[in-house]
Amino acid sequence: MAIGTRLQYLAVCTTLFGSALSQVVSGSDYNKPDAGPPASYFSATATMPVAALKSAAAECTKVPAHATYPISEGSSIKSTIYSDWSSFSKGAAIVFTADMDVDCDGLDYKCKGNPDGQSETDWGALAAYEVPWIVIPDKYVTANSKKLPGNNIAAVICNGKMFYGILGDTNGDDPEVTGEASWLMARTCFPDEDLNGDSGHTPADVTCTSPNFRFTHMLAKGCLDIVFLGDSAVLPSSALNTHYITNFGTLKSMGDSLVNALASNLGLSGTKTTSATTLTTTTTASTSTASCSWEGHCKVMMIALAILSALTVFAL
Repeated sequence: MAIGTRLQYLAVCTTLFGSALSQVVSGSDYNKPDAGPPASYFSATATMPVAALKSAAAECTKVPAHATYPISEGSSIKSTIYSDWSSFSKGAAIVFTADMDVDCDGLDYKCKGNPDGQSETDWGALAAYEVPWIVIPDKYVTANSKKLPGNNIAAVICNGKMFYGILGDTNGDDPEVTGEASWLMARTCFPDEDLNGDSGHTPADVTCTSPNFRFTHMLAKGCLDIVFLGDSAVLPSSALNTHYITNFGTLKSMGDSLVNALASNLGLSGTKTTSATTLTTTTTASTSTASCSWEGHCKVMMIALAILSALTVFAL
């Protein structure tokens, strides 16, 4: 084979190899208030049934213990965590809707408008500019620590779009409140509002007292948070360290897989993903003795090995 042709094949295979390994990043490169990871790194696949999930969430009625909190200090508006979806064998989740205030605790605790920030988050010292995370009241997390060990994958629906993040911190204020997210998540959801530590996204005032009507009303204006439960829904250390997400491809793949499982449990349509996404989220039996740290990991490894084989063949 001609050298020029070999080089072309090598270039193509190298590109495919990088795609298979997905968005591996150096977190410190993105730890900037105005230059964090692009939304495409942690946005859900376009085929996810966002509208159908919102409609299904509006029908939730099961309220566990320690589940209702104000959306901000002094607010009469309450947000309730619902557990209707928590018993599924795969794709189990809790769901709630609220406004979105900015949490800058952790590495970037000195962010704009955050004079009382703390230098640590619950499971590390995450970077609010680089990690898309959401916050749940500490009392609820403590009462459900087995299902919520920290760094659980979360799907956030805001502005008609869905983004993936993790449960990165808890709120221990007095009173405890809900509706917080990291700088990156908040400003990605509402890019035109200049959100910061002292300025959050606030939904329209809710005056109705019926809990279900309140939930439905807030869904139209606020943010819907779906937090997946159990150890299998935790972003692994291979994709996350004390400060940064290091592999956004893992976050997206796990997010798509969990949302697909939840949608299937709920009987929702429109959950078929593209072939590229299927390749990184479908479990395939393997005779290898290597372990998979997250569902789809072994499949990605197989793709990588296949591409490496192609590199070897075309280089000859």
